Amino acid sequence: MSIPLSLWALLALGISTRAAPSSSEDASDLISVAWYTGWHAEDYPPSNVSWSKYSLLHYAFAVTVDSPDELSLEESDESLLPEFVKTAHDNGVKAGLSIGGWTGSRFFSTNFGSSDNRTAFVKTVTNLADKYNLDALDFDWEFPGLQGMGCNIISPDDVDHFTAFLNELRQSDAGSKLLLTAATSIMPYHDSTGNISTNLTAWAEPLDYVALMNYDVFGPATSPFLDDVTGKTPHVAGPSAPLADACAPQDSFKRGSATSGTAAWISAGVPANKILLGVPSYAHSFEVKDVGDNLTTFYPEIDQERNKNKTAGDAWDPPDAPSGVNVCGDIGGPGGSLQYWGLIEQGYLSENGTAARSDLEYKWDGCSQSPFIYDASKQLLISYEDQRSITLKGNFIHDQGLAGFAMWEAGGDKDDQLLDAITSAAKNGNSTINTDDGTPKAASGAASTSDSNGALRLSLSPCFLLAGLLALASTV
Repeated sequence: MSIPLSLWALLALGISTRAAPSSSEDASDLISVAWYTGWHAEDYPPSNVSWSKYSLLHYAFAVTVDSPDELSLEESDESLLPEFVKTAHDNGVKAGLSIGGWTGSRFFSTNFGSSDNRTAFVKTVTNLADKYNLDALDFDWEFPGLQGMGCNIISPDDVDHFTAFLNELRQSDAGSKLLLTAATSIMPYHDSTGNISTNLTAWAEPLDYVALMNYDVFGPATSPFLDDVTGKTPHVAGPSAPLADACAPQDSFKRGSATSGTAAWISAGVPANKILLGVPSYAHSFEVKDVGDNLTTFYPEIDQERNKNKTAGDAWDPPDAPSGVNVCGDIGGPGGSLQYWGLIEQGYLSENGTAARSDLEYKWDGCSQSPFIYDASKQLLISYEDQRSITLKGNFIHDQGLAGFAMWEAGGDKDDQLLDAITSAAKNGNSTINTDDGTPKAASGAASTSDSNGALRLSLSPCFLLAGLLALASTV
């Protein structure tokens, strides 16, 4: 598939006028984005990317340091960046650089914290963009005004300072020619009072696109973090990338979803046609407390004693992953992540992404619209994305008039199974999902009809979105 000329006309318009695409534009103008990780280049070089299926790829990450005059690409192989940009341009694709990330957000607060520092940081990022001939800069701050990795510098004024920086960057000569994007938490940032912001219009105005990271909602690392921040215990497993959460069985399980998160960001002033839905190409595995031979809950308690030993994932998260102490003083090691190809490689899924083993339970959560795998012999629960769940997210993107999607990460897919599924659904809408095995079920609040061949068509009703908004009341 080649990217239509009309898309590049749209992107050119975005560069010169900073206007997001109109929701009335043709569906072929879908914005398809992914992050490319330099540290995985040995297994997944730039030549392996299905470039013709993307609008924009971001190279991850340049990380913040304790000076606004510098950024570090030490962990991401800076020497590969020119090849990445050239390959993107040779294929007619925009090339961006993502700044920050989970371990790279320590000094955003101070680098944005004063007028002098903001001006210096504008110069730093635009110099990088000029040096590497970048088309875009992506800011992945995890998280303004709220602790992320554990030792980030934070301030109640972070969002205001972030807004001031983005405006200064946009108004600069170099910044006016770049696509500017941000990768955000699934629920809106916290304001200076510590509450979820209800007014992010000024923050969003300089940005071309905002990617809502609808993944890691439940994860071995993030579940304890969120539990501790919100006071919601015990630590539990759950869906990594829920489409909905308003119908979750307990309020403490309502941590945000594509539905409630999108509604909240729009309510806070971010236009739908600037929003990219973040989707994962990887799974989370959890060592859980014994739930018996049959999985009866999608939110089992994590066995923290067993998880202290770190749950192994796939070849990109192996048992012998470095276990040194990170910059926060925390012990590293495997985190229980499996790429989509890793699920296939380890025999959890067949080559086409369907159930592979009779000794495992393959479950579908009709509330979050998420698949799970449960291995009773290991008391291991896996939350993952498959072609069914990502197709439903593509339908959601189409029906809500969102700009498109952003996948973490390009190298996690297998033969573009996830990429092709979400692209088709997001462009065309009303996509069908084979339910010959009796799943998936429509979530509460969703209207569904079944074809005679057992395929399910799902369309989200306004009540479904309203239910997502109501979930905000239980979120801290």
